[in-house]
Amino acid sequence: MHSFWVDLLVAIIKILVILGIALGIGAFLTWVERKVAAHIQRRPGPMVVGWHGLLQPLADGVKLLTKEDLFPRYGDKFLYHLAIILALVPATLVFSVVPFGPEFEIFGYKVKPILSDVNVGLLLVFALGSMAVYAVALAGWASNSKYPLIASMRKAGVLVSYEVVITFAVMGPIILAGTLSTYEIVEKQIEQKLWYIWLQPIAFVVYMFAALAEMGRVPFDVQEAEAELVTGFTVEYGGMKFGLFPLVEWYIEGLTLSAIAVVLFFGGWSPINIPFVGFVDPLFFLGPLSPFVWFILKTTALFLFILWLHWTLPRYRIDQITQNAWKIMLPLTLFNIVITAILAPIVWR
Repeated sequence: MHSFWVDLLVAIIKILVILGIALGIGAFLTWVERKVAAHIQRRPGPMVVGWHGLLQPLADGVKLLTKEDLFPRYGDKFLYHLAIILALVPATLVFSVVPFGPEFEIFGYKVKPILSDVNVGLLLVFALGSMAVYAVALAGWASNSKYPLIASMRKAGVLVSYEVVITFAVMGPIILAGTLSTYEIVEKQIEQKLWYIWLQPIAFVVYMFAALAEMGRVPFDVQEAEAELVTGFTVEYGGMKFGLFPLVEWYIEGLTLSAIAVVLFFGGWSPINIPFVGFVDPLFFLGPLSPFVWFILKTTALFLFILWLHWTLPRYRIDQITQNAWKIMLPLTLFNIVITAILAPIVWR
């Protein structure tokens, strides 16, 4: 009985930490992006609200919360609100299978820093990620307006195409690790003393482009395309309901996809890796170079890389986006799977 209450307390703490990361840091990342974009374009960015604009996300949140909550006259109220739930909940749940570090012991109790270490973790990631299609489609349909509907159909087409691509892209690391568990994939890379980025460069490049498409980032942001569709499928949403969609799509999903990329290709919480030589061990478990810090640094670096691409590349046309998915990226992932399946037994025998 004692163990049950301890397990329950640990699970509640993990849930609160994950919610804090997903929602709290997601709002703060709006400031990070504006600063990154500003420095890329040689501008100061937010500077007025707080030191270097640090309180700008708080000001934006207050503004969105106090805006009038309007609803389109001929819209479907149930589907209108269901779209928000389908966007926010699955994206947050993905964090439940992200391993933030190795197992450690505190007061004699072993804690694994992952909410749910299931043996089909990656399957759960992409099952929850595919729910975004329904959120986008319902948001456009429920608004009963032509511009949101066009934008939602564009976005749904991109999501369907790149869900297939990103799923095939992760098959290479899965074959090398021999498991779908995110925690075990990291442990396999540590055991084999090799990050999978060195063996799966094609899969990584395809994954990153597919991640940009999943997030609706440039060059795949045809669902927004301000000059054509005002602001995409969210044009009939106002206040905080409007703010939740970019919070989920650009920041929560961005963090999730970056964290999964770190797990699959960069050894998760493991420190610096030299190919076929080994790892440089961290100096302190809970110090500045702890495994948790390594994981945060890698995830942050990938997220900033995504922002850099977003503010650098031009936008594709919708036909170019789908052609790239089906004619270039999907064949590349299939080729990578075949090569990996042939070479994996030779490399690890």
